[in-house]
Amino acid sequence: MGRNICAYHHEKCNGKGYLKGLKGQEIPLEARIFVLCDAYDAIRSKRPYKDKLLHEEAVRRIKSDSGEHFDPDIVDAFLKCEKEFLEISNTYKY
Repeated sequence: MGRNICAYHHEKCNGKGYLKGLKGQEIPLEARIFVLCDAYDAIRSKRPYKDKLLHEEAVRRIKSDSGEHFDPDIVDAFLKCEKEFLEISNTYKY
């Protein structure tokens, strides 16, 4: 599982990612889940080069990339529990 996450988390649902240009269901499930979680965390986290953004902006960006960057089924699952992402994000401020 960890190998698949490391190897395939730069793939995109539309096939325009890398290592192998996999698309949709060709990308292992764990990598499809991880890429959305990683994107949410990156959007919500302050970095030396950017301020953190609001939860609503993270949700908007993820929804807008459904079918392109993210698997639509994973986006749908995220939307059903996005308030939990907000709670976790607010609990662990860094």
